[in-house]
This record gives sequence, structure tokens and C-alpha cells, in this order.
Amino acid sequence: MEYMSSATESSGGSGCVFCDGLISDDDERSLILWRGEHTFVILNAFPYNTGHLLVMPLEHVGALEEMTQAGRGELLETSSAATGFISSEMGAQGFNIGMNLGAAAGAGIPGHLHLHVVPRWSGDTNFMPVTGETKVLPEMLSDTYSRLKPLFDSLG
Repeated sequence: MEYMSSATESSGGSGCVFCDGLISDDDERSLILWRGEHTFVILNAFPYNTGHLLVMPLEHVGALEEMTQAGRGELLETSSAATGFISSEMGAQGFNIGMNLGAAAGAGIPGHLHLHVVPRWSGDTNFMPVTGETKVLPEMLSDTYSRLKPLFDSLG
């Protein structure tokens, strides 16, 4: 939360880190992998695992019912494509996929809904999050971006 608050304050942006990324002219710096007609895909800046990304509407909406039917369809189709890309490129053995809708449900940014796609591998848990209050990732975000970007470019 500290990062999200400070990012908005320092950018003088809209108040939403996701919307601020969308208006940027540098998708790589914003970690945006793909922009569709209704949705976009962005790497999570603070991933639970390597390849953790978010699929979300282009519009700043906080509830599924605020999206169009076409937007909800693209959200799910894009999430499906993302799991295929991550499986083929990174060898993911499973996924946690979900949304926290509303502050009471744990949404860190409740005004802009987003679907988490978190790749999982057998044995991907370790003691660091528990004892060190940190997560160790085997790959830099920029490297993950470079691996996944060409796959998302194929979506058109």
C-alpha cells in the first residue's frame, strides 16, 4: 500500500496506479504486456511468484457488473491466454487465479478491479516469507517482461 500511495503522489496522477500506467507512453516501464479492446495485462510490480500478472479492464471500474459483457468476456479469454503463455514459456504447473472485489475483501486498489494470475510450481514455497517477511524471486521483472511480451504480442 505504501508503494501504491507514493506512486500516485509522486506522479501527480489520477489516483490509480493502473490508470496512470495506461496513460504512460512507456508500456515496458509500466510493465504493461498487452492492451486489448476492453482489457489490458500488466505484470504485478510486487509478485507472489515469477510471472504473476494482472488482467483488468481499461476502464476504471471496481465491480464486475460495471463492465460490459464484452469486457467481462475479454477479461476471461485474456486470462486463459495468459495461463497458456506462462505454462509454455515458464513451465508453470498450476495457477491461483482470483479477484478481491472491494476493500472489505482485501482489494488493495478497490476502485480498479483486477484479476490475479499467479503461476505455481510444486515446492514453490519456502521459509523466506515467514521468517524474513520477504519473497525471493528467481528472475527480475524486466526479464519476465521480455519473456512474456512477445507471447502477448501474438494476441494482436
